[in-house]
Amino acid sequence: MKLVVTGVFLLWFISFFVGFFVTERVPVRVATVFYEVGNTWLIAFLYLIIIFLIADIASWCHLLPKTYLRDSLSGLLTIIGIVVLVMTLGGFQYHHKQRETLTLTTAKPIEKPLTIVLVSDLHIGYHNRKAELARWVDLINAEQPDLVLIGGDIIDRSLRPVVEGRYAEEFRRIQAPVYTVLGNHEYFSDLAGAERFFSDAGIVLLKDSVAHFKGVDIIGRNDRMARRRASVKDLAKGLEGFTILLDHQPYHLEEAEKAGIDFQFSGHTHRGQIWPISWITDAVYEKSWGHHQRGNTRYYVSSGLGIWGPKIRVGTQSEYLVLQLTARGLVHSSQNDTVCPRNLEKCVTNSNFATEIINQTNNEKSN
Repeated sequence: MKLVVTGVFLLWFISFFVGFFVTERVPVRVATVFYEVGNTWLIAFLYLIIIFLIADIASWCHLLPKTYLRDSLSGLLTIIGIVVLVMTLGGFQYHHKQRETLTLTTAKPIEKPLTIVLVSDLHIGYHNRKAELARWVDLINAEQPDLVLIGGDIIDRSLRPVVEGRYAEEFRRIQAPVYTVLGNHEYFSDLAGAERFFSDAGIVLLKDSVAHFKGVDIIGRNDRMARRRASVKDLAKGLEGFTILLDHQPYHLEEAEKAGIDFQFSGHTHRGQIWPISWITDAVYEKSWGHHQRGNTRYYVSSGLGIWGPKIRVGTQSEYLVLQLTARGLVHSSQNDTVCPRNLEKCVTNSNFATEIINQTNNEKSN
């Protein structure tokens, strides 16, 4: 039994490395199998190490017989069962897409209250296929957005399945203008090809450039993989609307604060995808996931709608953000479309991440 398990795990291990060399040379369906099976090995290997480490500690503390790991079939099957259970539950967790909401008000003039859907890290390709993308587009359209913003890494690592599968058709179904920035994975794949795909898909690429939409200034910053890119300060110079910065990798968040950016949206981290890698991303980044604030600048770092590698999440979530943006005095609830009065202290929404500039409003009243 142990030899069988060892042999299967060895073949699993080999498929991970073989996949890197054959995916572009075999039919897409075959490449998908290599990709999904091979990458899933990473999760299994990590949790086997964790379980064996815990078991060894328990054995040293005389809480578990030493023979339970060395000579016990039941011990082996128990460990395998735990790993299978964790991976199965992690698969369900990945496929559940969490809807996060954020309500912001601004003193800057915007033409109307806006519903903006923001997503990041789709990683479409061999594993996130066209049918999955179609489901995501349906989720986006269900929000009836005025605007859709994508924070980079639309492409996973290869354009081949995206082009051959005509994924652009799904993006063209989005019933709102779509803007995006480059992520590091666009640089890993084929940058020129990715830009052609965005154009075919009806997605406007902002690369160190600014777009204007109904009083909102959308700043798209090139990814830090680029040899040169503009500073946030230079990109924001002279802008008078509500500024939204799209910057794929959430490093140096202080730059947005110093430039007077109103809201920054980033992705990239996936929040590690699984525990305990999430602990590492939490330590590396000032904010690896969720809502954040520095001075008057608000941030949201997304853990991603899609995922790189195995479609498993443990302790993290796949998500999309629905931002309700309104001029001060009218605050729309993202849950029940009620309108709150100018006195923001009396405004209550159902959003877990609702934020209002209450202190600033009170200061204006006192002045």
